[in-house]
Amino acid sequence: MQFETAELSLIGGREENQDRVRIEKGQDSVLLIVIDGMGGHSDGAKAAEVAAETIADAFRKTSQPIFDPQGFLHRAIGRAHQNLVDLGASVRMEQRPRATCVACLVQDSAAYWGHVGDSRVYLVRNDRVTQRTRDHSHVELLLQEGLITEDEITDHPMRNFVECCLGGDAVLPGMSVTNQNKLRPGDTLIACSDGFWSGLDDRDIATLSTREGSLADALREMGELAIKTSGQFADNTSAIALRWGG
Repeated sequence: MQFETAELSLIGGREENQDRVRIEKGQDSVLLIVIDGMGGHSDGAKAAEVAAETIADAFRKTSQPIFDPQGFLHRAIGRAHQNLVDLGASVRMEQRPRATCVACLVQDSAAYWGHVGDSRVYLVRNDRVTQRTRDHSHVELLLQEGLITEDEITDHPMRNFVECCLGGDAVLPGMSVTNQNKLRPGDTLIACSDGFWSGLDDRDIATLSTREGSLADALREMGELAIKTSGQFADNTSAIALRWGG
């Protein structure tokens, strides 16, 4: 496999960074993990750390290339959810640690991803966003029903209301896991928290595949732009990019 990766996690305008990012590289597979601890609940940073390590540990313990990529993502994310439920078992429901999550597995010239909440994956091809995950959020439902536009999501008063997340209720949350997405040379995958995508539009994100310099420099420029756009109360801003070479 030939690919280039970059990651960033910026505190934004918050007092603490409650996002966690991981790039796990195996001999035949690579896994991108972005976890966004939910700051309105107990210890979002701890929730993000536990969830990220759970999914990373599952990857390290699985033979590669992974035989059942979708099943792996479902099980690993489900295990992360259960570990957060256990972490908050002694705390009142409304205070239990929670997080949103996205994990993207790349192997055999293909990508698979799973997510819970409003952390996203984007696929950029030929200088445009060709795919993105659909958030488990109230505003995404409004978008799908045609009641708001894509440009109205960021400023909507209910943008931060997610419909499901890791942790909290013991019931396994609804999660979305994709089918196989074949990659072409030059494709760029971006896994990110909502603090990253909320300060950018698809045109901004698509430029990641064409910006001059290293992928790391380009990703940092985009992260800084997201924070600048969001203003003084910008959320933690985290992303991982993978540029596929074939």
